[in-house]
Amino acid sequence: MTIKPLVLLPDPILRQQSLPVERVDAELEGFIDDMLETMYDAPGIGLAAIQVGVPRRLLVIDVAGKDEPKSPQVFINPEVVATGDGISVYEEGCLSIPDYYADVERPETITVKYLGRDGKEHTTEADGLLATCLQHEIDHLNGVLFIDHISKLKRDMVVRKFTKLAKQRMTA
Repeated sequence: MTIKPLVLLPDPILRQQSLPVERVDAELEGFIDDMLETMYDAPGIGLAAIQVGVPRRLLVIDVAGKDEPKSPQVFINPEVVATGDGISVYEEGCLSIPDYYADVERPETITVKYLGRDGKEHTTEADGLLATCLQHEIDHLNGVLFIDHISKLKRDMVVRKFTKLAKQRMTA
């Protein structure tokens, strides 16, 4: 397994639409393992393939608490097929926008259809942190970042900050 480098804001790949995964095979299995290792190393609770530079509709999540055993979940070609009426607010962060957090409103409950690691179709009803994390990561697959859910003023400030940091990294 290999830890992949994370793509950071303002890299334009983060705004790309990810393409469907065509088949679940040994190559994909290895990539899933790499994504999980990268997510745990970061450390994070979710990671979309686009965040390691691969525009495919694949994400991994583990919302287990610190004192709980790891509980990795794999979602291939995930699609939100239903949302509940309730709204929840979570303070979100992102591995591609390190050390920035903001409150984001999202549907409290969702139903997601996807292929599992076994290549079979599954449906999951999610609430709480899992629902928030799934929506955050599925947004990535659609070229949407969590900062797109905050005010334009705050978003513009974050983008300017990360653009400046990227320029500093390039000249260092």
